[in-house]
Amino acid sequence: MDMQTRLFREFESKQPLETAHAHAFAYLKAALDRRVYPAASDLALLDHFDEPLPLDGADGNDIVGQLSRDGGPATISSLGGRYFGLVVGGVLPAALGARWLADVWNQNSALYRLSPVTSKLETVCEDWLKSIFGLPQETVAGFVSGSSVAILGGLAAARERIFKSKGWDVNAKGLRGAPPIRIVASRQIHGTVVKAIAVLGLGIETVEWVEVDDQGRVIADRVPPLDESTILILQAGNVNSGSFDPFRQLCPLAEAAGSWVHVDGAFGLWAAASTKLSHLTQGIELAHSWSVDGHKTLNTPLDCGVLLCRDRDALVTALQATGSYIAYSEERDGMLYTPEMSRRARAIELWAALKCLGKRGLAELVDQLHARAVQMAAALEATGFEILNDIAFNQVLVACETDVITNATITHIQDSGECWVGGAKWRDRAVIRLSICPWATTPADVERSARAFVDARDRAKQELVGKQAAI
Repeated sequence: MDMQTRLFREFESKQPLETAHAHAFAYLKAALDRRVYPAASDLALLDHFDEPLPLDGADGNDIVGQLSRDGGPATISSLGGRYFGLVVGGVLPAALGARWLADVWNQNSALYRLSPVTSKLETVCEDWLKSIFGLPQETVAGFVSGSSVAILGGLAAARERIFKSKGWDVNAKGLRGAPPIRIVASRQIHGTVVKAIAVLGLGIETVEWVEVDDQGRVIADRVPPLDESTILILQAGNVNSGSFDPFRQLCPLAEAAGSWVHVDGAFGLWAAASTKLSHLTQGIELAHSWSVDGHKTLNTPLDCGVLLCRDRDALVTALQATGSYIAYSEERDGMLYTPEMSRRARAIELWAALKCLGKRGLAELVDQLHARAVQMAAALEATGFEILNDIAFNQVLVACETDVITNATITHIQDSGECWVGGAKWRDRAVIRLSICPWATTPADVERSARAFVDARDRAKQELVGKQAAI
């Protein structure tokens, strides 16, 4: 049977999709209670994928079956309530369903004429997001893979605006001989910001680093004088401590000086949706660009990020693309606001998540994540762990007596499969870093995870005693 005939048969029978549907539902049924990190026997199954590329194509049904059989057990269970790593949420059922349907639609969201439905939902989401975050009406949104790309786009727009004000066309002339641009940023700015600075040729060594307080917030008095050549980069949610920079102090100063402000709000910008926590984001409306993720606090499927910018002309010029085949329309053409041209239709699951929650549900979700973080900090502190940060939002930093015990505790927690946590360095100490983002995290999940912490620390201490005795 030739390739095309085989594929037509699979398309008409839909058997690979039926098989995927069955395996997906079985996975979801066990997602809340399964191990968070795979066991050694599960990881061993991955060796089954080591084979030469087949000469003849395999049956689609068999392919999906193998993927589930050999790959499924080796996944990290981020859908349940005990995954606390890398600030990644779970997945809202409505958003997952929308993603599945959108994957079948297979829309290219570059242009309206390539996908009218995506263009419409991007417009709707843009309006909803401006309302949630309290941003200026002229703000436009680009739907990208995540904050890494959103930050790149925001800083590219800033670079364009500053150069244009000085009569320099960076798209035509490049950076050689260009007027200087100042970057002012926190010493604890996220690594993706540093990456964007490097990619855009703005120079990491030229950054004017600002000292932070014991929670990782920029100290306003340490910010150097700003001017019209400056890009000031602030954080809505320190990636470790979860703290928020003083926007109400710094944004008006930047506005008066003619500086561009970018707010990295990957997970923290969503605090604006909560009556209890919205004070943390007051002042962000005076910024010029913002980056935020849906796959963190909002719990959309990966990957789903948003670039927001109130200077449409600067953004479009910075991310310009030309070609006789590009058919722009009078409707929204999404590629104008993103570095990518061809993109999957991320706005579909974003729209589904926002519509599923509504304003009240979104506020409840934000408040719930904060409550679980407060509960976790209290539970761990009560059992002798040290909590090193104020719980501003959903981040918890935990330490043991020594760095050796802390690092060993992380390993034992992960290997236990009870929950998943990451490690980091905080003020020269090794820490256990928890990011509580899954919508499914319950008080019982927190209690169960806290017990896993105690068991892991006990094992770490016993191992240390054993090593010392052996010496």
